[in-house]
Amino acid sequence: MKFRSMILLLLLVPAALAAGDKSPSTYRIPLPPKPDFSSLAWILGDWSGQTVKHSPQGEVHLSVSYGLDQRVMILREEISLAATKEAPAVNESSIGFISADSSGNSFLLQLYSSTGFITRYRVSVAGQEIDFNPVGGLQPPPGWLSRRMLERSDVDGFTETVQLAPPQEPFFDYYTAALTRVTPSAKSKPASSAKDENE
Repeated sequence: MKFRSMILLLLLVPAALAAGDKSPSTYRIPLPPKPDFSSLAWILGDWSGQTVKHSPQGEVHLSVSYGLDQRVMILREEISLAATKEAPAVNESSIGFISADSSGNSFLLQLYSSTGFITRYRVSVAGQEIDFNPVGGLQPPPGWLSRRMLERSDVDGFTETVQLAPPQEPFFDYYTAALTRVTPSAKSKPASSAKDENE
């Protein structure tokens, strides 16, 4: 019995030593390249403005920043429009994520609204203009289409035009707003100081 136990032990020792010499496996998942957002970089920052032209009276606030180690651009927008004869008042907030599409040569925006709609846009850049054209989404407004254009006027300003199309109808201008960059000093300035300057 002791002899059999000795043989079994001698057989197990080399196997244990061989297992101890084996180095642990290292697994690496290749990461996709980061998107090149340089053509969109001018919209980074905080922006604020009011509607112009024949738009309903209102205010627009937009904030754009990088997220997820600069793999997405995050858009946060607040819109407040007064009621008109054609449409009720609007108070809407939204958050969107711009990412590279599967080809890596263009961009997509997935936009989530406080209204509950989730829409998707193809983002294209032509010089100083950025266009957002609808390509469906998880919960788009049924039958309706929306698109928007950002047109840079100078280093610290641009106009945003939002267009809507009712079912089976052409697009019309919903509103146009002129936005200017909000500087850190303007954001941190107390309300009383701004009031004193206007007096």
